Amino acid sequence: MKSVILQCEIILKSVKTMLYRKIEAYIEKYLKSESDKILIIEGARQVGKSFIIREVGSRLFKNFVEINFAEDYAGMQLFKNISTTESFYLTLSSIAGDKLDKVENTLVFIDEIQQYPMFLTMLKFLRQEHRYTYIASGSLLGLALRSTTSIPIGSIVRKQMYQLDFEEFLIANGFGNDALSAIKDKYLHQESLDENLHSYIMKLFHRYLLVGGMPDAINEYLATHNIVRIRDVQNSIYSLYGDDAAKYAESSGKHLLIKRIYDMVPSQMENKKKRIIAKEINNKKGDRLNNYNDEFEYLIGSGIAIDVHAISNPHYPLAESARKNLIKLYLSDIGLLTSQLYHNNIQAILNDECSINLGSVYESVVAQELKAHSHNLFYYDNRQRGEVDFIIDDYYNMCVLPVEVKSGKGYTIHSALNKLLEVPDYHIKYGLVLYNKREIKHKDKIVYMPIYYSMFIGTSVEDDNIIF
Repeated sequence: MKSVILQCEIILKSVKTMLYRKIEAYIEKYLKSESDKILIIEGARQVGKSFIIREVGSRLFKNFVEINFAEDYAGMQLFKNISTTESFYLTLSSIAGDKLDKVENTLVFIDEIQQYPMFLTMLKFLRQEHRYTYIASGSLLGLALRSTTSIPIGSIVRKQMYQLDFEEFLIANGFGNDALSAIKDKYLHQESLDENLHSYIMKLFHRYLLVGGMPDAINEYLATHNIVRIRDVQNSIYSLYGDDAAKYAESSGKHLLIKRIYDMVPSQMENKKKRIIAKEINNKKGDRLNNYNDEFEYLIGSGIAIDVHAISNPHYPLAESARKNLIKLYLSDIGLLTSQLYHNNIQAILNDECSINLGSVYESVVAQELKAHSHNLFYYDNRQRGEVDFIIDDYYNMCVLPVEVKSGKGYTIHSALNKLLEVPDYHIKYGLVLYNKREIKHKDKIVYMPIYYSMFIGTSVEDDNIIF
């Protein structure tokens, strides 16, 4: 493992200027494939969708044409009233005619496609006519598809993109593939890292809690290491999301309380239950969460919040288990959360101060990691047994996996998890406790692991040996 540390130290001396994104390989493979379906990259604003598509597209295609429907809507609105493919081709050629050639060498990138929802229907016909290759990106695609006249099933492939996860953050800080492979191998075989490497990763993990995964915030961190400037970036993004929510509520013609709920999320994280209370949204006694389905749908669909639903009787697969009408919302980026909770005070997190309860921060970053790795998130809520932070599907053991997150010394106190594991009807093989310590420990049906191993949850030794 000393060679791994040495490699990390060497690579750190020349950090890449362009941030590595896992989704880049997926986009490149798709554009090189023989599939004629149109790929749409979804995700919250500012997570880097346009940048990565631009990088891959301009590298693979001789002719790369980019049109941004949000900018068009705010400007000349050339594409606003287009209803036929011929009109689209004519308008497209008026602004990029010299770059339009054949399908094999011309990629047309439609950014912010949700601004003109009718184009989601038109993609079906653009695909059939096969004049050019297309790729698109957008947010709130689920809501946009609801307003289309014909959902283009069979014509599109939707792929979700998130901000940088912790593994990508490590790469941005100089970790090489060999180092990460060695760490992942330790996780898969449930082995602890040595003290030096553990301390180094925990140091970067605490920085990740401050910086988060937004590309602009990470680039500012790498360039300056100045928390004030990093927070300026994060506060701008946080305000942008709030402004977007207010605009959507206004354009919907309804008196929606999206921004109110959005602004409630950081403070709710400091509460014991950490869940949204209906009566606190609009200060109405007897209010119900069902009255705010549109607000939740926007916050979740836009990618700026992560939803975790309560479940009292967890059975595999969780999608088929009965759910309770309770929900937790987490901000999708840990840096945005800590910017609101701690502002420029970095010592509470960097030094893991005992006087500060970092439970909500740790819980939020685990939610972000699990979501970025395509897990559907639930939490266990049972009146008799208590509450467990997360429950996810364990596809390899064909059962559910409860995950408890601990930020302090009381990591062995988890009565709800203990009681959950005692229920024979659930057939749970083990429970996972993520904590600050270095050692991987086993006690009865509980496995204790360092919190940074959350970046590998759901992977298996078999993943590298599947032949089909």
